[in-house]
Parts: sequence; C-alpha cells; structure tokens
Amino acid sequence: DAPAAAPAAEAPEAPEASGRPAGLDGFDLTAWEILDNIGGAENVRSVTHCITRVRFYLKDADLADDTAVADLDGVIDVVRAGGQYQVVIGADVEDVYDAVERRLEASGAGGAGGGDTGAGASDAEPRERPTTAVGWVKYGFSELIGVITGSMIPVIGLLAASGIIKGVLSLLLNFDLIAEDSNTYQIINAMSDAVFFFLPIFVGFTAARRLGADPIIVSIIGGVLCYPSLVDMSETEGDSALLGMSLNSDFFGIPFHVASYSYSIFPMIVAAWLASVLEPWLKRVIPNMVRMIFVPLFEVVIVSLAILLILGPVVMFVSTGIANLIQGLYDLSPTVSGTVIGALYQSLVIFGLHWAVIPLVAQDIAANGNSYLNAIISVTMVAQGGAVLAVFLRTRIEKIKTLSGPAAISAFCGITEPAMYGVNLKYGRVFIMASVGGAVGGLLTGLFNVNMWGFTGSLIGFTSFVNPDDGVDASFWGYLVASAVALAVAFTLTWFFGFKDSDVDKGREVEKVRLGSREPK
Repeated sequence: DAPAAAPAAEAPEAPEASGRPAGLDGFDLTAWEILDNIGGAENVRSVTHCITRVRFYLKDADLADDTAVADLDGVIDVVRAGGQYQVVIGADVEDVYDAVERRLEASGAGGAGGGDTGAGASDAEPRERPTTAVGWVKYGFSELIGVITGSMIPVIGLLAASGIIKGVLSLLLNFDLIAEDSNTYQIINAMSDAVFFFLPIFVGFTAARRLGADPIIVSIIGGVLCYPSLVDMSETEGDSALLGMSLNSDFFGIPFHVASYSYSIFPMIVAAWLASVLEPWLKRVIPNMVRMIFVPLFEVVIVSLAILLILGPVVMFVSTGIANLIQGLYDLSPTVSGTVIGALYQSLVIFGLHWAVIPLVAQDIAANGNSYLNAIISVTMVAQGGAVLAVFLRTRIEKIKTLSGPAAISAFCGITEPAMYGVNLKYGRVFIMASVGGAVGGLLTGLFNVNMWGFTGSLIGFTSFVNPDDGVDASFWGYLVASAVALAVAFTLTWFFGFKDSDVDKGREVEKVRLGSREPK
C-alpha cells in the first residue's frame, strides 16, 4: 500500500524552540516524538508494522533512547529483538505507522517502508555483517524471523477472519439451519476457505515485497502452484517413491513429486527468495527494450520449475517433518506438552520468536484442518487477559486502569502484546501469575484433548473450536473449561499475589532482563 500523502500544510511548519514543528498533535505528534528519540528520521533505514508494533530498522541502534520512547504518550513499551527496534503501540499501530511514514517522507531522509511489510531487502545501507560463526547464526535466524514476520503479518487478519467464518458455518450445520448440499453452504464455505486455498498467492505477494522481488510475478508463481490441474495431479499416486514421497508426475520424462501446494506457506517464501536473487540478474542481462516481457517470462518459468521439480518437494518434506515432530511430542503426553507450552508460549512473544511458530500452526490448519498446538496457544491468551483484568479491577490508579481495561479486551480477542507490555511484564509478578494460569489451562487443554479447527483463538475465537464434522463435541466443552480455569487462576493469583498499586513506582525494573534490551539511559 502506498503511504498516505502528507498534508499540504505540513511543509511550512515553523519549529518551536525544542525543535518540534508547531501545530503537531495526535498521531503526528507521537510519530515526531518517536523519531526524535531514536536518532531522527535520518537514522531510520526502513520501517514496517505488525498487529501492535511499529518496527524500525535503525542505522545506529545506540542512538535510540529506550526510556524516553517508552515514556511517550501513546507508546506502551520498547523491545529490541530480531535486529529491529520495536515500539509497542497497541490498537493505534496503523495510525502511528502512517504518521511515521509521513514524517519520513517529509524529512526526505528515505527509509520509509512505503507500506512494505518488510524492511531490509532494498535498503540503501545494508545491515552490518557479522564476523563470527555464532554471529552469522544469530544474523541468519534474525533474517529468517524477519522474512517470516513480513510474509505472514498481512495475512494474519485474513486467516483469523476465515477461522471465525468456518466456525460459524459449523454452527449453522450443527443446528440444522443450513444443509451441506445447499447453495448457501457453498457460498459461505467459499468465503471461509478461499484464503487458505489461495494462500500461496497471498504469501507470495507479501514475501516478495519483503525480499525485494516483484510481488505480481511471484503471485503468478503462487497461482501456478495452486492451479486446479496441478492440485488434481498431487492427488494421484506414482509408481515409485523418493524420501517417502510418491513420484506422481514427470516433466519431459523426468519423474518428480507434485505436492499439494494450495494450502502451503513455506514453498512460496522460498520461491520469493529465489525470485529476489534471479530478478536483478535478469534485469542486468536483458535489454531494456524487451525487459518488460522477458523478465516475467523467464522468472515465472525458472522459479516455477525450480519449486515444482526440486525445492518445493524438499521444503514440504522438511515442513511436514517438523509438523509431525511437534505432533509426535504432543502425542507422547498431551498433558505435559500442554503444561509446558501453556507456561512458556507467551515468553516467545516477548522476543518475537512466536513468528517461527505461527506459520507451522497456519500450515497445520491448512493441511489437516485442525491444530492441537493452536488450542494450547489460545488458552495462554486467555490467561494473560485474566491477569490484566485483575489489575484493572484492583487498581485505583487511573492511568493503570486506562491501560489495563483495553488490554484485557485485546487479550480476549487474541492479541496479548498490549496486556503484556502495558501491564503484565512491566509489573513482573503479573506476568508470572498469567504464565501459571496458562500452564494450568494448557494442562487441561491436553487432558481433554482439545482440538482447534480455525486460526482465531482466545475467547473471541470460540467458533474455531466447533468440530466441522461433529459440531459441538467434547473438545468444545474442554476448551470452555480450560479457558475458564486459566482465566480464573490467572485472575485470582494476580489479585492476591501479583499486583498492588505500590508496584507502579518500580514497574520498569523488569525490562532489564529482556533479551536484546538495553539498560535505560
């Protein structure tokens, strides 16, 4: 998406004594103050945003004043992770991001993401390369998380909406309000399933923007992977096998395995990476006069064949293996797995590492129609909401009430960052009590073998726990019990042991133990 045009009256603003332009207010003021405290617009290489955070790639991260940024009105907290300077905003993140882009555009410093969901691929200044093996591993992991984040953020809302529609459809069937062979069912089913079926096209577009390839060309490659005749081909059995995969097709006599890519994520991320490497080379060797035709021609042919014949089967083999490993660990002991994941999952969110898990959940739901792992993740959101709800009802400090009330609603809607960064982590015992609630809820989720058929979790995602085949079954009731207990445990522990108003004066001490954070300046 192109950034919103800056207001015409913005250019002639006269600066105040502090250097701040006169007449700024609202989100424009927040954006100016953030930029001013991270080294100015000229220190920004690129910027993007996710559901709750504005994510900066800075030229010199040492210029940013964490304490000053975190204390700004409209800012919940600051996190340094994955090579990014992340400013946690909450529900207003898109408005603040748009205002930041306007400030960057007006400054002429460059670095604005231009609506791009990822930063770094086409930056004027490349990130500093590490010099040690450990540094390269950390750098590579940071880049991988960045690519996954940039590829998945734009489609997360679509996946969540699709999950809710699927649940509503299951309820309509369960209560005999519609028939499965009716046109009404087919229309609603198309609404709920389209984002999953065409996922390669959407992920191809977003991954290409993150990696610097042409999004339209990579989307066409995604369309190749979910083309109906190739989908039909993937359902046939071959005469031989390789790595446990049936060689069910051939290309000019060369046998290969056609996987079902219509619900996949990782093959398209690899395709976008390959396109980002191939495209600049094609533009160098193809003359300008025919570039518009032959760059897309060669890119679509080469990348499509590379994915179909070689890379796609390998990526699907690896991703399926990881999914099977996670499922195998869960099957060994659902209660132990549920307890451990329930206790620790929200800790991954602190460091942004949950973005390595989200695609696995999305792929699991897309491929198998359900996810036991996502059911456990859901209950951790409820627990975080229960803890911050206790703070909201217990505190008499108006500022804390203003933060904790909306944060509780947000957590019950499946977004926990406002609760965690605004309250729970800031007053460390609250997060611990929420994690205990998550552990208890995860234990019950595993004990009752709760499954989840949609992507949307927490309380708002109750329809995701309705079985499309059996309707409201034992799994649904298990979800209700586990969620209620997780909320009650987190709420009760926080009320009695997790928070008192005197904690507010020392609330920011917990920041010192965060991965990648800096001591307050």
